[in-house]
Amino acid sequence: MDYRIYPPEELIEDGVVTLPASKSILNRRLVLDMLTPGVTPLAAPDEADECDDIRVMRQALGAISTSGGGRIEINVGESATALRFLTAVIASQPGCQAILTGLPGVLCRPVGDLVEALKKCGATIDYVDREGYAPLRISGGELVGGEVLINATVSSQFISALMLVAPRMNLGLKIRFDGEPASLPYIKMTAAMMQRYGAEVELLPLSATVKPGTYHPATPSPEADWSAASFWYEVVALTAGWVTLRGEGDIPLLLPEESIQGDAVTARYFESLGVLTQPSEDTVGALSLSPSPEVYGRLDLDLYENPDLAPALTVTCCMLGVPFKFTGLGSLSIKECDRLQTLVDEMDKVGCRLDKIRDYGIEWEGKRHPIVSLPEFDTHADHRMAMAFAPVAAYIPGIVVKEADCVAKSYPGFWDALRSLGFRTVDPSLPIDTPTVDDAD
Repeated sequence: MDYRIYPPEELIEDGVVTLPASKSILNRRLVLDMLTPGVTPLAAPDEADECDDIRVMRQALGAISTSGGGRIEINVGESATALRFLTAVIASQPGCQAILTGLPGVLCRPVGDLVEALKKCGATIDYVDREGYAPLRISGGELVGGEVLINATVSSQFISALMLVAPRMNLGLKIRFDGEPASLPYIKMTAAMMQRYGAEVELLPLSATVKPGTYHPATPSPEADWSAASFWYEVVALTAGWVTLRGEGDIPLLLPEESIQGDAVTARYFESLGVLTQPSEDTVGALSLSPSPEVYGRLDLDLYENPDLAPALTVTCCMLGVPFKFTGLGSLSIKECDRLQTLVDEMDKVGCRLDKIRDYGIEWEGKRHPIVSLPEFDTHADHRMAMAFAPVAAYIPGIVVKEADCVAKSYPGFWDALRSLGFRTVDPSLPIDTPTVDDAD
């Protein structure tokens, strides 16, 4: 499904957007609940409101719990988080026999470092096809644990997956990090949630140690998703509108200093791009975003801990004309698409010549060229690309975002929320709207 997008006809003055629950927190909660004796799985909401990643994780954990020792096949779709977490979960389940696979995109996501670490802990895992990648054949069993060294620069999910099952290991587990951990806030989130469930976890700059033990029932506090919030900050920056962000039901969007999500730094980064954040005066647990004339003349950031913010920040800077240099983005080449190259290619369509800094960064010194055609953005079926490109319509009415339905991976309600602010999404095959000019008096 492709969309042609037109901006609001009037200033956004009282927009209200509902954010999904943090899928990072929810994925960890689902795993922890499954590993905790006596805990009933968290009930699923209306399936239409649940993102693909969470639905896949929920269904997979249910299949594992009810497998009864029989061989099962689990397809994680496009969810790399599910692939990595479930690899560890299945390996730690005595009697569980599983083939773990996914759609072509996720079969290109590396998993070798995690598999080798689990094997050192006593796991039985074989590659079905290509070494280092799913599909995997896993025979669950009792894990010994001990100590492993793992490349920490590829994905924080490797470390989180090991940590989540470590209390079930006979000796517990010490994970030594080879290199500075990528996306460290997600590892800290894992540790904090495990501690909430009674696990003994020590997180140091270059290691994580988990003692053997049993999880105890807990109810971790949910939060609205800060990664999803970044695209509404982008909308406010490009429209100079006023938008209130709230979570589903009574789930709060916590202030950055209160949140366990690393991407809560969105508020600080976008303050440099003319967006102010304050608690809503009307809704508890909501935040109000408002425009500010204070926009930095340049933005240089190390996004090593927050790579998911790169799409929204990059597009915003390009449209506002703010030169930038973003580093620490080596992991973006192994996401749903090569996000670094995609940003370079697609921003060229709006006249911005971006440069890659080898394989770990992206920069723009303000170089522009004329736009030769109305941009049609290729998302490569990447949810974050689709959401980042959509607000460009505020500057260039009639842009096209291809494969727009890919947002279902993390934010099924994104397009409804965008339309609620006055944006229009139409079939690209329809005639392009031609603006009219009122006759002068």
